[in-house]
Amino acid sequence: MAVTTSRNQPATRSGNRATNGATNGHAKVVPNGQVQAKSTGRVQATGNGQATAVDGSPSKVKPKGSSKAKPKGRAKTPDWVTLSGDELLDVRFCDLKIRIEDTPLKKRVERLHEELRMRGLRFRPHCWFSDEWFSPDGIPGIAVPFYLAHPRLAALERKQMLDVEGGTAEWCMRILRHEAGHAFDSAHHLHRRRRWRELFGKYSQKYPEFYQPKPYSKRYVLHLDLWYAQSHPAEDFAETFAVWLKPRSGWRNQYRGWPALKKLQYVDALGNELRGARPKVATRRRAAPLREIRKTLREHYAEKRARYGLDHPDFNNRELRRLFSDQAEHAGNPAAASFLRRIRPELRRLVAFWTGEYRYTIDQVLGDMIDRCSQLKLRLDRPEEQARRDALVMLTVQTMNYLHGGRHRVAL
Repeated sequence: MAVTTSRNQPATRSGNRATNGATNGHAKVVPNGQVQAKSTGRVQATGNGQATAVDGSPSKVKPKGSSKAKPKGRAKTPDWVTLSGDELLDVRFCDLKIRIEDTPLKKRVERLHEELRMRGLRFRPHCWFSDEWFSPDGIPGIAVPFYLAHPRLAALERKQMLDVEGGTAEWCMRILRHEAGHAFDSAHHLHRRRRWRELFGKYSQKYPEFYQPKPYSKRYVLHLDLWYAQSHPAEDFAETFAVWLKPRSGWRNQYRGWPALKKLQYVDALGNELRGARPKVATRRRAAPLREIRKTLREHYAEKRARYGLDHPDFNNRELRRLFSDQAEHAGNPAAASFLRRIRPELRRLVAFWTGEYRYTIDQVLGDMIDRCSQLKLRLDRPEEQARRDALVMLTVQTMNYLHGGRHRVAL
């Protein structure tokens, strides 16, 4: 996701999840087949080295050269590692005191830099921890979510959101390549070029709160989940750059015959043109670093869960009675609510995998299903294996219809 940091207008952090899923991904599905850009807030860069949130709270941007050298050596185990889950939620971001250099993320950033070197680019984005994934407009760097710093934080993220975006090495690299596309654009002012605008659209186009993807369109590359390239011209470029950057991606064969191939060829031409070129923008500033975020993890997750749990597919009693039974002849069979509760992790994982929807959103649907089945006193009326398959199919179909919207929704 990109963070616009113009002096004249506030900028929207758009993106996530996306992964892609990422989930993953960097986006969220909402009713009517639209997708909501994953957004954690809006920031605006000012001329005094600070970033101001739209709500008025100050957030400093690190001025170039202001960091103090710290002695090298083995990183000390943070005090918060031994806290209970509930106690950890009351820790403020600014008190986590984590650095990329002291975590496994260091090697992944080095891997990203090596991929850029292999392409002949001098551009090397700097990275720092923040509350979410993003790359600020005008700053050729990448903000990485805090929970990737330590297994304890990743476990908390999974417990709160049922997933860890970028939690595996492969998933993390996919998002890093995407964000590197934004940073590369900022480093060379690429979106100002006429050909860039002809292929991707207007960079100045306002980030939408929602977008409605066309899953079968061949005008866009497929990288992060939920057809994220379709959300905004800046994301289209970043996704195209990520596909081009990945070693041995075979993009020429994969996208042969697709209109998206022209975009990949353009990025390839840019790579050749800028081979060995010094970036026009070399600032090492940071937007919204953890040390400037004073809210607690509890406050953060309350906001995040509200954002991803409000909208999800609905269903009606009739469809649940097709899957289960309230007839007296099945009164001795296992309760449908208990059955769904037992297979809930499996259903959540499989539906998220095949649809790209956030696990947290799917879990909200399952929770509602379980409550409704309990209220209706529904029981299994078929073998458990068949009931498991039928529940998976119905939940998947409902989620896909929810994703694509239109008149062909299937009630669950």
